[in-house]
Amino acid sequence: MKPKVYVFDQGKSDASDRRAKTLKVIRREGFYAERLAHALSIVAAFSLKYGMVAFNLARNFLLSLSGQLLILTFVFVMIVEIVILIPSLASDQERWLTDRVRQAELTSQAVDTSEKNAVSRPVSSQLRKSAGVLYLAIQNEGVRDYVLFDQNVVVPEKVMDLRQTHTNIWHDITYLWAPWETFMGQPDRLLHIVAKPRVRSGEVIEIVVKADPLKAYLKASLLSMLRVSLSISFLAGFLVFVALSVFIVRPIQNLTQAIQRFKTNPEDVTVTRPSGQLNEIGHIEAELASMQEEVRQALRSRARLAALGQAVSKINHDLRNMLTSAQMASDRLANSADPIVAKALPRLERALDRAVALAQNVLTYGKSDEQTPQIQIVKLKALAEAAAEDAGLGLATQGPEAVRFISKVAKGFNLEADPEQLHRLLVNLMRNARQAIELQPNRKARGRLTLTAVKTSEEVLLIVNDNGPGIPEKLRDKLFQPFTSSTTPGGSGLGLAIARELAQLHGGDVRLVSSGAEGTTFEVRLPLKP
Repeated sequence: MKPKVYVFDQGKSDASDRRAKTLKVIRREGFYAERLAHALSIVAAFSLKYGMVAFNLARNFLLSLSGQLLILTFVFVMIVEIVILIPSLASDQERWLTDRVRQAELTSQAVDTSEKNAVSRPVSSQLRKSAGVLYLAIQNEGVRDYVLFDQNVVVPEKVMDLRQTHTNIWHDITYLWAPWETFMGQPDRLLHIVAKPRVRSGEVIEIVVKADPLKAYLKASLLSMLRVSLSISFLAGFLVFVALSVFIVRPIQNLTQAIQRFKTNPEDVTVTRPSGQLNEIGHIEAELASMQEEVRQALRSRARLAALGQAVSKINHDLRNMLTSAQMASDRLANSADPIVAKALPRLERALDRAVALAQNVLTYGKSDEQTPQIQIVKLKALAEAAAEDAGLGLATQGPEAVRFISKVAKGFNLEADPEQLHRLLVNLMRNARQAIELQPNRKARGRLTLTAVKTSEEVLLIVNDNGPGIPEKLRDKLFQPFTSSTTPGGSGLGLAIARELAQLHGGDVRLVSSGAEGTTFEVRLPLKP
């Protein structure tokens, strides 16, 4: 029995296998394509991320002082190199042409040694080829002697005369432009050169050469000079950049960082450390350190003033109660028949009234601002004597131990001011002077304080002069800053600061005129009211 052969089924099975293989190939290709797309997406993401980072770094560098200095240095060096390159290229062209002329001269001497000063056409061609010229002629006494020439060569009418000297600007421009004219010339351009012979007799030597060898020579020379110029530019730019970075940019960056750190933490004394340089950077660092120290002192003073104001606000109530009790006691003393009590009582009442007013308004430097001056007509002589008493100064009738007050104010001298504030201003100046005089060791002469008043067309000048020991030099720059100028044990250092503030409320000022071993002089300026 013959086996059955199913041809159709076999064909169907083969087709199924082919489809399966095709699907398998397609799935494999799809898998690799998917993996490749995934890999490309990762590469693209990383490239974008780090490309943006690199772009931001480059942009920040170019916008920084370092980057701008580097760019400017490179540009300036390139400009200098270009200025040098142009005449160098012109010199190279002139040198190449001169070499062709000298070589042609030497070649022409071979013709002179020949029979009848003539050579055959093959020899002429060989000589012209060895000299690198297409045409060679010598002029002597106005007669042109054709030595070597090719009848197929047309001598150009335009002549490049190497005999010219640079006597005017047009010759200079032509000389500098010649190499660029060679670059832009046609490939078959010929150059007609005229020069003066050096190694043979004759007036003029003329040659004709092709421009292509000269153009190739100039291109090689230009590329060489560009390589050297770029190398020099990069090297010079790098060196200048490093030098500027070390001596200028880095100190400025340190100063900027110091300012930023100081802004964050003003109390950090290590923020600015002057490098000790003797140049402008060193001066800036020293001034910045000094300014920061002044700011720290001001912040400390401000903190102390705030604490002082809080303390005063707490004791203000109790202080007013005590002063009220003292006023009640002074009222009872008014009925006393004792002449000494009667004489001292007005002074006590004035002092208590001022103390109550100060406590009521919390008129301390660290707590609140001074009130607006209440301007009145003030008799200066009486007010100054009252201020001298409150400051502990002795008048002419008191004992020899007291610091004497001398008033040079005229009896009828009047001015417009707030009497209470002017009284406090003079008391602060006078008390400071008295305390300094009393603390002066080994004093021989009696202490003295003099007040002089001068009225000008615009202001009133009150001059307070003493014969004390003077103000130390180190305190003069910060004399009117609170808590910094006191040298008296137990002093607050607020007297001069309060005096200046009171004067400024009137539109004037207090300034130190002089200070030394012979004494100290302050000047109070109060403008006249319109």
